[in-house]
Amino acid sequence: MTQILVADDDAAIRDLVAQVLKGDGHQVVVAPDGVTAWRLFREQRPAVVVTDIRMPGKSGLELLAEINRLSPATAVIIMTSHASMETSVEALKNGAYDYLLKPFESLELISCAVRRAVDRVRMHEEREMLVAELSAKNEELERLNGLFRELAVKDGLTGLYNHRYAQESLVQEAERAARFERPLSLLFIDIDHFKPFNDNYGHQAGDLLLKAVSATLQSLSRKTDLVARWGGEEFLVIAPETDAPDAIVFADKLRRAIAQLALRPRGSNEPVGVTTSIGVATLGRHAGTPTGLVMQADRALYDAKNAGRNVVRQAMDFVDTTTTMRRFDQEDSGIKTA
Repeated sequence: MTQILVADDDAAIRDLVAQVLKGDGHQVVVAPDGVTAWRLFREQRPAVVVTDIRMPGKSGLELLAEINRLSPATAVIIMTSHASMETSVEALKNGAYDYLLKPFESLELISCAVRRAVDRVRMHEEREMLVAELSAKNEELERLNGLFRELAVKDGLTGLYNHRYAQESLVQEAERAARFERPLSLLFIDIDHFKPFNDNYGHQAGDLLLKAVSATLQSLSRKTDLVARWGGEEFLVIAPETDAPDAIVFADKLRRAIAQLALRPRGSNEPVGVTTSIGVATLGRHAGTPTGLVMQADRALYDAKNAGRNVVRQAMDFVDTTTTMRRFDQEDSGIKTA
């Protein structure tokens, strides 16, 4: 049942139109003037308004303008006499849906005009619902696509970037650093004695340890740094705009923070500490390519392990005879170039 507002200061016309529309199965509310019609419209928001042009207080054209401003989807039908045809044309230009001439040649004209108006309102509502549904589906699709993209580049356990994404990012950062002659350092981090911890307390405790270390690395790194799980208990931090001395300071900050962690796995009566060994390499000082940077940081990590663990070691300096950044062999390195 559609609600329709009929506004006319002529009671006979008002009642006649209302009677016809009620007979058609509509819910009808009436108003004797434009001011009352405007109040009723704001309160009840009918789908269709049938209004006379000339009314005391607020004319039909003024009512039309107010309705269009508040609810453009509402269909407004203007009633006028043959003598006011110019005003009817003006009403159509200003957004009226249709007009009816008084006196009515046939009451069926009232029913037909309102029926078309109701159909138009329903079509608009259906279109709005369809647009809303499509918008919601597009938002859900975008959310799922974002989730899939994140799953493709993130480690499922720790939430850090995965090995593949770290490789690709290292290539991009190395090329950027070489192009603009900016520093770039790489930190290779390994949890000390992880296998005995896993064997003693179980894989669930091992997962909790990996998550705790990951969260510490992430919280202490800058937004411009990239923290990744390289594999197993190994982590990688790509640190743009970081030279060798700053990289050592940064690495030791991470090492000390992780050493302060205290986990209480099942089967342990007291907190269990954790330490890490970290190898550091800087592009241009320790290596000239992304592949070389990874190798040098890995060797420095090996030195840290041999030094007793829970230490930071820096790669050995080398002399790079090239003047520009060298692209490395994709097949040999396993790292994709941009």
